[in-house]
Amino acid sequence: MDDAVRRQLAPGTRVRITQQIAARHYSWASAVEGVVVTYAQQETGSWFAHSKDDKLWLDRLVLRKDDGELTTLNLDDYSNVHVLTPAAPGEPGKKNGSDLPV
Repeated sequence: MDDAVRRQLAPGTRVRITQQIAARHYSWASAVEGVVVTYAQQETGSWFAHSKDDKLWLDRLVLRKDDGELTTLNLDDYSNVHVLTPAAPGEPGKKNGSDLPV
């Protein structure tokens, strides 16, 4: 993912993520829209990656959808991140763009 986009994924930012799964002769797209709760690179349990600390590191984004559902997305090369509304600076009473304690 581009560093410019990565820096925009601050808690409170409203985004639309479109992900694609490639199949033999078509692709299957799915979109989700919500407010960023957290964004981080996190390791998986995979040992075969042979990268930092012999783990596979993924870009993980937690969104709060309009109905309150929390969803975790693993962002990859087929993920399109579109920032709809940047985070409001210093929004009081909220942590990481949500009402949930972190």
